[in-house]
Amino acid sequence: MIASRTARRAALRGLGLAAAAAFTPLLSSMALAAEPQVLRVSAIPDEAPTELQRKFKPLGEYLSQATGLKVVFTPVSDYAAVVESLATRKLDLAWLGGFTYVQARIRTGGTAIPLVQREEDARFTSRFITADPAIQGLADLKGKTFAFGAPSSTSGSLMPRYYLQQAGLQPERDFKTVAYSGAHDATVAFVAAGKAQAGVLNASVWDKLVEAKKVDPAKVRVFATTPPYYDYNWTVRGDLDPAVVQKIKAAFLALDPAKPGHQAILELQRATRFIATEPRNYDGIEDAAKAAGLLK
Repeated sequence: MIASRTARRAALRGLGLAAAAAFTPLLSSMALAAEPQVLRVSAIPDEAPTELQRKFKPLGEYLSQATGLKVVFTPVSDYAAVVESLATRKLDLAWLGGFTYVQARIRTGGTAIPLVQREEDARFTSRFITADPAIQGLADLKGKTFAFGAPSSTSGSLMPRYYLQQAGLQPERDFKTVAYSGAHDATVAFVAAGKAQAGVLNASVWDKLVEAKKVDPAKVRVFATTPPYYDYNWTVRGDLDPAVVQKIKAAFLALDPAKPGHQAILELQRATRFIATEPRNYDGIEDAAKAAGLLK
């Protein structure tokens, strides 16, 4: 009888250990499920990293509240890094120019999804600038030193190059030298310092620099503006959870300039509001890239 009771106790202890062992993975999975989901975000480095961080901070906080996700912004070193990180699932959401979106669409096999753009991005332009009084139009650029932004920049390189070619100018053939500053604000600095006799940057950054008195338009002036084209958008990787994609899109579309908190976010993004966009809006960018020899 004593032996039988001892055996029963041992059996019960065994069952307890087995149950605990079975329950441990369940606890672990519950703990993992309780961890906050992270939305990994970045942007093409078309401005200084500190400026990109400053502009994104309130937007990131808003997206976190609207989606229930932890939003983490990570700056990258160059345009190609954003495209590659989106394609390799290291990023979920990225602020891209029209050309970098086209590159991302190609790199991801057509799965990258452009969600929203600023209303202004449906009619974006680039500004040609100079401090040289002899330069009054595009034809005057022949034999001059010139600065583009980053090679993959839509508004700082691709579209200006395309419109220069439409005007009969081939930069490498007709300009004395061609440089790439790396960012729009850097292009202004190049021209202001005399490192280039002329340059080109996007209209939004130019207006912001003038408003902030970081450039004197009496010394560095706009002498030509491109026709309008589609440019920046927020793009998600194609295999992101569709429910999350819809939350992100809805959050952007809900930004209302009539609401004080929203107005501050929109002002930092230099947007009146965000509107839905779609891949076909950037077909013209792809055609321009092919015409410029930047895509096959």
